[in-house]
Amino acid sequence: MNNNQFELRSLLADSLREKPSSYIIDQIFSLCRTTEELIEVTEQELTSIKGIGQMKARQILAALKLAQALAATSPPICKIRSPEDVYNLIEPEFRYLQKEHFVVILLNSKNAVIATELISIGSLNACLVHPREVFRPAIKRSSASIICCHNHPSGSPDPSPEDISITKRLSDAGTLIGIDVLDHIVIGHKQYVSLKERGLMSIVH
Repeated sequence: MNNNQFELRSLLADSLREKPSSYIIDQIFSLCRTTEELIEVTEQELTSIKGIGQMKARQILAALKLAQALAATSPPICKIRSPEDVYNLIEPEFRYLQKEHFVVILLNSKNAVIATELISIGSLNACLVHPREVFRPAIKRSSASIICCHNHPSGSPDPSPEDISITKRLSDAGTLIGIDVLDHIVIGHKQYVSLKERGLMSIVH
């Protein structure tokens, strides 16, 4: 199994709340033996697997679509000037997702997008969104700063207490290691909230 397939297996397992070695995950990868086949799999093919209904198949396809977008080797070069720019960049990939996805946008010193990285799938908590996992790709890509964003499948972008707590923790960690967390954007249905604009980012003194 190559690295791409391993990452996709882990992503699908997280999305479906299955173990990477579970029957359903094994059957998906038996059906799709290459990364290309997996990316091109259809809803009809997925529902032919025992235990995968229409809703689960659509969930799998949404996760694969997001993974494909985030793994693009040459993302469009763009600069982030406002929370709206972040929303316009990320929202199309979040639109139909049924679970919370936490993504980090990596920026250079001129606020141009270097890459986007999927950090976790599922309700946010301090275990899933740990500073180590968030800043690892930023350090690897020599990012000057990052912007965090995640979706609320409920449609309301109002940040939860957990969202605020994690944001402050990441902001403080970023200050300590020299990679600024510029903002955390929560995306709902056709709307978003910037935690920076609401004064919910923390600074280490």
